[in-house]
Amino acid sequence: MNIFKTILSLFILSLTLTACGGNSDDPSPAPDAQITLSAKSLDFDSQGGSASVTVNASTEWDAQTNDSWISLKNIGSLEREGRIDINVENNSSRNSRTGTVIVICGTARETITINQKGFTPAPTDPSIEVPEGYELVWADEFNGSALSSDWTHEVQNSGWVNNELQNYVNGSFDGKPVTEVSDGTLKIHCFKASNGKVYSGRIYAKVNQGWKYGIFEARIKLPVGKGTWPAWWMMPANNDFNALPWPKCGEIDIMEEVGYHPNYTSSSIHCEAYNHVKGTQKTAERLTAGAQTDFHNYRLEWTEDYIRTYIDGKLLLSFTNDKKGNIDTWPFTRAFYPILNLAWGGSWGGAQGIDESCLPATMEVEYVRIFQKK
Repeated sequence: MNIFKTILSLFILSLTLTACGGNSDDPSPAPDAQITLSAKSLDFDSQGGSASVTVNASTEWDAQTNDSWISLKNIGSLEREGRIDINVENNSSRNSRTGTVIVICGTARETITINQKGFTPAPTDPSIEVPEGYELVWADEFNGSALSSDWTHEVQNSGWVNNELQNYVNGSFDGKPVTEVSDGTLKIHCFKASNGKVYSGRIYAKVNQGWKYGIFEARIKLPVGKGTWPAWWMMPANNDFNALPWPKCGEIDIMEEVGYHPNYTSSSIHCEAYNHVKGTQKTAERLTAGAQTDFHNYRLEWTEDYIRTYIDGKLLLSFTNDKKGNIDTWPFTRAFYPILNLAWGGSWGGAQGIDESCLPATMEVEYVRIFQKK
């Protein structure tokens, strides 16, 4: 009996030691994972730069990012205290951007938010007058010797639109330029070639990008002669004309003139509800004295509330958004790109005939400037 009691006592003691963790092979429960950061948000300007965030963690840790413009260097990640060196690349876009850095320790997660401003281009010339509340986002002062790569030439044969007679070509035909940059201006030439055909230029600025809202301004001297049809206008960027054909896509005509009605410049709005095919277009015209002999300023002010055009600072056309969300009356909800061209003849330019003795004719542009609200 005594032997039995002794054995039983030893067995109970053994169980007690095991329950109390006496077995050194038994792992202790892991403490709750924790992360403390010196900063959870970092702000950078468009030029980018570097910053460090201190990490205190309950055990080893790691930091990761899926944003290609953010790079990391983890220092002391095998220790409970370390740091993350964060480098942010230059942002060449006007749009701001936000990225994230994820810090990991066991099951714990913490996020560092990276905010970077977009690029704001400075005026190319400090003498440029910037409208109050706006900033210059793009300009061409035509001070060089050739068109910049921001411009694209249209290439189309005569009759492509509006029964116009000119052929649009890429830069020149038979050694004669349809567009030329010299003496501080852009010149769009319209001429009759030795083959009897008429050639001219039509160019687009940032055709695949465009701008949504802003002030669009050009200083232009118009050509002389019955048959000329110069224009400064805008169309929607990246539009699928099969899905959204003209006029439903929208069109903004900042300045047009026809040579048989010299110096009378007009602005028009075209959309599904208001267009010249139906005779319902919203348009305004005014005598701009000296438009064919001097440079004048033609401006569009476009906001989500209205479209307004000006000649030398004086209001010409005002068209208000009816706020009905109807694309037929207000399709102006996305980016549009600017266009400069000199047409010859056509349904309006040739409505009273043409006079080929006025060829060659030239439309001259001193600058194009685009401003957007800050």
